[in-house]
Amino acid sequence: MPVSPRTVVVAVNPMASFGRRREVGPRVVERLRAAGHTAVAVDEANIELLRRETARAVAAGAHALVVVGGDGMANLGINIVAQTDIPLGIVPSGTGNDLADGLGIPTDDSEAAIDLLLTALQRAPRVIDAGLVRHGELHAELTTWFGCVLSAGFDATVNERANLMTRPRGRSRYVFALLRELATLHARPYRIMVDGEQLATDAMLVSVANNRSLGGGMRIVPHAELDDGRFDLFIVTAMSRLRFLRLFPKVFRGEHTGLREVSFRALSTVRIDADGVIAYADGERIGPLPVEVAIVPGALRVLA
Repeated sequence: MPVSPRTVVVAVNPMASFGRRREVGPRVVERLRAAGHTAVAVDEANIELLRRETARAVAAGAHALVVVGGDGMANLGINIVAQTDIPLGIVPSGTGNDLADGLGIPTDDSEAAIDLLLTALQRAPRVIDAGLVRHGELHAELTTWFGCVLSAGFDATVNERANLMTRPRGRSRYVFALLRELATLHARPYRIMVDGEQLATDAMLVSVANNRSLGGGMRIVPHAELDDGRFDLFIVTAMSRLRFLRLFPKVFRGEHTGLREVSFRALSTVRIDADGVIAYADGERIGPLPVEVAIVPGALRVLA
């Protein structure tokens, strides 16, 4: 089949996997050009500059946006192309590649992921849902898109602590943050509005899932679908620290769904509020609760 040339913007996170996979971005550009496409590479020193220059390159004229990195880069791409006709491609090379995994993109074989990308460019993109978060001091002044999961519990607290730490470097920083947070782990009172219905609960984990996993493979909602037009609200209520530690390995395997402290609920809109909790979406900081989250069916076109 002859190739239909495309102009593809390729945004590369140079620090994906803490800089250990720098070769993946240039390889994506090389193979796109070898296949007859016009590849516009964007590779900047910091994430804010990368976001700005990528948006500028897409606005200048692109048939597709491809991000090279992990879920943070996927989130960057989603916030540029959501609710447009421009599809998003992902070549995973980060420490967390949950959206790529949910889409069936190989996460441990860059060449296979690029093969899939090149094939996907020759067919109609897949259409999936995305989440829209309203947040800020006025509770609705800012909006942010996400593709995987919004976290507003213990996992978000660990992420927040890790981001404030300067040492150690690399993934071990998150292990230290996890251990520090476990020392003071307790259930918090949450005020949640689910599709207009008030829900009050004491919880340790509260997440709104579009995808089945977060955090590099933690399958919090193993039955989640990216294109069913619904979110899944995941709540873990109060338990002892020891029981919580025993729960965590089950979550990575998706074997926690029958535990008495775990509940799921399908929904379209949710407002989450709790004192002293910071929300994260796709591993990126959103800000303090409260947040209002809505599913937008069919908001995103993806190359998968």
